[in-house]
Amino acid sequence: MKRACLLALLLAIPPFADAHKASDAYLTLRVDGATVDARIDIALRDLDRDLALDADADDQLSWKEVRTRWPDIAALARRDIRLNADGARCTSGTTSITDADAPALTSHSDGTYAVLRLQWHCAAPVQALGVDYQLFVRTDPTHRGIVRVARVSDTPDATAPQLAVLSPGNGLHRFRLPPLAAPTRVKAAASEAPPPFASPQPLPASPAAAADEATPPSVASSLPGFVREGIHHILIGYDHILFLLSLLLPAVWIRRAATDPRTGVTRTRWRPSEDLRLALANVLKVVTAFTLAHSITLALSVLDVVNPPSRWIESTIAASVVLAALNNVWPVISDARWKLTFLFGLVHGFGFASALKDAGLAQGALVAPLVGFNIGVEIGQLCIVALVLPLAWTLRGTRTYRGAFSGGSLAIAAVAGVWLVQRAFDLSLIAG
Repeated sequence: MKRACLLALLLAIPPFADAHKASDAYLTLRVDGATVDARIDIALRDLDRDLALDADADDQLSWKEVRTRWPDIAALARRDIRLNADGARCTSGTTSITDADAPALTSHSDGTYAVLRLQWHCAAPVQALGVDYQLFVRTDPTHRGIVRVARVSDTPDATAPQLAVLSPGNGLHRFRLPPLAAPTRVKAAASEAPPPFASPQPLPASPAAAADEATPPSVASSLPGFVREGIHHILIGYDHILFLLSLLLPAVWIRRAATDPRTGVTRTRWRPSEDLRLALANVLKVVTAFTLAHSITLALSVLDVVNPPSRWIESTIAASVVLAALNNVWPVISDARWKLTFLFGLVHGFGFASALKDAGLAQGALVAPLVGFNIGVEIGQLCIVALVLPLAWTLRGTRTYRGAFSGGSLAIAAVAGVWLVQRAFDLSLIAG
């Protein structure tokens, strides 16, 4: 039974699943008295899955296909994102703030998003805003909504956004808004005042409006949400998992020279280790090197110190998985694998950064998101180690493990090789 578990583990990671980026949506909610103005960015790939936007089934979304379904997109958002003020439900208008006939798109690191402008009206000026986030709850359990909430006010403390990462189906999340220094007049209608957002251009892949990201969010209370997001990000990031698995497979073996008594030829081969402390030390070196490396580049990227092109990063991550897996079968680096891990870990850190940068975080308020997200990544990483290492140690001397080691490493290299070609040349060979 134990032998079958290892093979099941190697086969449990779906090669046709999304290799890196989770499904996210981005919400900016601005409270002005009893009115809540919203900008909602939703990935077209998610909308296409639920609404079948690709009318001609050619696997390519055209601007016309998106534009003609805009009322359906807005209706989906109004249905699955519900707001209440101090326990009383707010009502959503039937059209967007700008014009239902003028939809817009924007780009995030993982593709093109629809930009919705919606407005909710509450019965009284909002003191505590509740968000019941149900977007894609029936079709994508991995989906997350990254929500920013702030008042429209001249008081700096009132306008500092609060940030939270919400999962569909987790119930109501409450944002306690700071009190206003003076009463804010309730808007009678959206037309009485200019919209709080710069109108996006109705063009595919238009840049996100800078006005939505001008104020650094206050995220001290959102630390648990970013811890959960870090755990979620690595556990659904199959390229990161395969990279870590490639490093863990040889941790319970050592390279030893052995002479064949029949031929007299001396060869260096993998042999089962008899020293558990040595195996644990090897794992500790690998995990520590990966942690330090990705923490460095995660911070540098989110702080906009270094910003390599996304395609280059994603391609290099895939290449790192290929090389780590092939290094198991044809070892080039065996005794100091932590050095290889550190080098490639730097690249993986840039990949982790995309999840935080897409949240619209600004410089000056990044401590809680960075710390929380990194803690979550490490927790997810340790969960993988805790699952793989005991099983590998138990089976290290068996034929099953030797077959899983070589066959699994080659399978990992093959899947990652497809990702590499796909990312480097912008192809769609498999989903990911």
